[in-house]
Amino acid sequence: MSIWFRQPTREQLNALSANTLVAHLSIEFTEIGDDFMRATMPVDARTHQPFGVLHGGASVALAETLASTAASCCIDTTRFMCLGQEINANHLRPVRSGLVTGTTRPYHIGARSQVWGIELRDAAGHLACVSRITMATVERRQV
Repeated sequence: MSIWFRQPTREQLNALSANTLVAHLSIEFTEIGDDFMRATMPVDARTHQPFGVLHGGASVALAETLASTAASCCIDTTRFMCLGQEINANHLRPVRSGLVTGTTRPYHIGARSQVWGIELRDAAGHLACVSRITMATVERRQV
């Protein structure tokens, strides 16, 4: 059974990223399952830290992009929006090149909050980073 309020497509999600940090980092949504979302990000000069490995901030940008997008797909966005409240990440293994693939799944989808887990893996499938984000679901205010 699907968790999505609205079933997104990869094309829709990638189009929403135009002219944003997501596009600058070449994050690309690649798969949407019944209870997960997946995206990739290249490990290159844009995402390296000075020692030539994947920057922790870039890892967190991928993790937050995945989870906040997934969280928004679980709500009626005409009435509500999801806002990040807290994110953490444990960087487990350096990645020097290739693609990292992130997968997010929910731990909790409630009326006012959501908690998502994110795993980032290198091209060989090794776990490089684990992250968790808490999202607040708030009513949209009419302007």
